[in-house]
Amino acid sequence: MKKNIGWVLGLAVALTACDVNNELEEIQGPVVPDVALQAGSADFSKYISVGASFTAGFTDGAMFIKGQENSFPNILSGKFSMANGGTFNQPLMSDNIGGLVSGTTVVQEPRFYFNGAGPARLDKMPTTQVGVPATGAPDFHNYGVPGAKSFHFVAPGYGSLAGLANGTANPYFVRMSPTQSTVIAEAVSKQPTFFTLSEIGGNDVLGYAIAGGAGENQTGNPDPATYGSTDITDPDLFAQTFSGLVDALTANGAKGVVATVPYITSLPYFTTVPYNPVPMDAATAGAVNQGYAAYNVGIQQAFAFLVANTPMTQEMADAEIAKRTITFAEGQNAVVILDEEGLTDLTGINPRLLSLRQTTADDLIVLPASAFIGTTVGGNPQMINGVSAPLGDQWVLTAEEVAGVKTATDAYNATITSVASAKGLALADFKALLEQASTTGIVFDEFTTNASLVFGGLVSLDGIHLTGRGYALMANTILKAIDTTYGSNFADATNGLAKAADHPTNYSPALE
Repeated sequence: MKKNIGWVLGLAVALTACDVNNELEEIQGPVVPDVALQAGSADFSKYISVGASFTAGFTDGAMFIKGQENSFPNILSGKFSMANGGTFNQPLMSDNIGGLVSGTTVVQEPRFYFNGAGPARLDKMPTTQVGVPATGAPDFHNYGVPGAKSFHFVAPGYGSLAGLANGTANPYFVRMSPTQSTVIAEAVSKQPTFFTLSEIGGNDVLGYAIAGGAGENQTGNPDPATYGSTDITDPDLFAQTFSGLVDALTANGAKGVVATVPYITSLPYFTTVPYNPVPMDAATAGAVNQGYAAYNVGIQQAFAFLVANTPMTQEMADAEIAKRTITFAEGQNAVVILDEEGLTDLTGINPRLLSLRQTTADDLIVLPASAFIGTTVGGNPQMINGVSAPLGDQWVLTAEEVAGVKTATDAYNATITSVASAKGLALADFKALLEQASTTGIVFDEFTTNASLVFGGLVSLDGIHLTGRGYALMANTILKAIDTTYGSNFADATNGLAKAADHPTNYSPALE
């Protein structure tokens, strides 16, 4: 059969002659309209921040320029500028090394950096001199004072140059060259229309905690003149002081945000070192146990004496014997500590029966102990810190001491929440923020942050203060609280919240 293929050839010629565009046009996604920022009833024209080290932008164990630029108040001021916010000046340090010097003597160390194995201090000399005013003094808006406890904000002379010699002044506040006698008076003198009052109460328990509970719990003592630097502040004194701070800031009609205090014991400074950090093989464990054999027998004999001659019951004795018996085994082992507050003093019966026990999962070993456990005492290989030589009080926060920190924190937060409600202020719940970070983690844009050291993204290399990204998360928490209370729309407005990728989790050691 004869086939007609002329039309096929004609079509082929036609297609060859045509200029065919084989590229598909890009499919456009939906257009997201810009959402204008609305300030609601808040007036951001004169923003003042008051607080301690978090407010200052302290990170990686030091204050330095880049860290300050990523402070949450500075991040907030950038967002407030979208709603008629004014200038925001900070008392910047002289370098990105961090630390302070007096002449040629280093009085506060440089910042940490990650050396590939863990946090390490920069081997560089700070250039920020103690007592020399910061550039721009005294025209500042950030009154974040590292190390300040609640009562320090109302302490006369806390910014006095003369007070540095006797320890009554704070070098970071001295740098601001204040014109008023107290931190709060200086802040109020700037006539804020909006303020943040953050982490007040944190240092009131932090000094005690990082000292392993070596200070005193001053609950019931309202006189701070009698306190040591590592003591817990009386909750009643805190309540009086915090109420006074808020009264001063709101006296001229300013609005603002106050923030709850996290459980600081959830920070990696207290959670990184496990309670059982000592690896041991069977032979070594047997040798160490032999060394403690006489001690273990001695405590049994001492408690037998107490049961026979005092009101102590056998049940009570058995419980403490179990707690005090020192035993090592193959694998990971708890360290030996001296617990003079939690155990019965047996030295009156036998001077060699010190109050020793091994740590449990309820105890918190502080971060610096990681470099101390396993070292020798005076070079003696038979005396190993944490094994044959007990750790002192400063290395471990016991369960009872942890409870004291949390009880005080709960009392502080009750005051903060009550004052916020009474004054109609926004409340940022930083306690809940850290709880979430230390358990499930927090999704922040394309990142998931948590409270682990080095790689968690939230807490800096000192194990206590936040990273730049962590401070951005704090800023967003505050902005959302402002939305709730004052009717603004930071959470919905275009660029109304800080972006995680814009704020670092670490700084290069080359940064100076």
